[in-house]
Amino acid sequence: MEPQGEKPGEAEGVRITSQMLKSCSGEFALESILLLKLRGLGLVDLGCLGECLGLEWLDLSGNALTQLGPLASLRQLAVLNVANNRLTGLEPLAACENLQSLNVAGNLLATPSQLQCLAGLRGLEYLRLRDPLARLSNPLCASPSYWTVVRELLPGLKVIDSERVTGRGSEFYQLCRDLDCSLQPSSSPGPSTTEAQPWVEPGYWESWPPRSSSILEEACRQFQDTVQECRDLDRQAADSLAQAEQVLSPAGTASSFVF
Repeated sequence: MEPQGEKPGEAEGVRITSQMLKSCSGEFALESILLLKLRGLGLVDLGCLGECLGLEWLDLSGNALTQLGPLASLRQLAVLNVANNRLTGLEPLAACENLQSLNVAGNLLATPSQLQCLAGLRGLEYLRLRDPLARLSNPLCASPSYWTVVRELLPGLKVIDSERVTGRGSEFYQLCRDLDCSLQPSSSPGPSTTEAQPWVEPGYWESWPPRSSSILEEACRQFQDTVQECRDLDRQAADSLAQAEQVLSPAGTASSFVF
């Protein structure tokens, strides 16, 4: 028998405690926490999260949250990810006056009017309601006109679902186009177009400006991890090409080629 007053499945959920927050952040005081990653922990109750008054970056994705009440006290919060939860409203976020980026893909938001509470957030520029790659969406996204309606409702947005509100398409798409153009054959004097050339000078990625916030610190760390993965893939590709060249040389034999 389920305990009285609890919803089905709620007893198995996790409630945020001060001990959990201090353990995740390494901080002794909740007010000192600037960044929290609480992804996929089975959270159903935000508990004392509202006491983290200095919080700037928060990831609550992949939980079972149905309401965000405690977040109303987080006036310094700039980046929030609550994707893949069970949210039907975002009203507490109206008090998060410094919010700049919000990901709510994969929730239960049914109409654009449920986003009206965000209209007073002057700094909000990035909003994600659907994520096709992760197969996350909201019921309101079923309408072909939702993108236009959201744009009119929140005119301060610069990016909706990773697509620029104005400009030449998504930032990633434009980056790919710029790279593609830079690799096109050129008639001007210079290195042969058949010879691969570095895009940047050696050591370019190792030089960083001083970190000014926890958000920038986390972004730099994630970018460095990505750069290291690229270096590892580059080494693997070079090894594979060397093996292929050896096999395809006159002295090589096809049976000796193994990736």
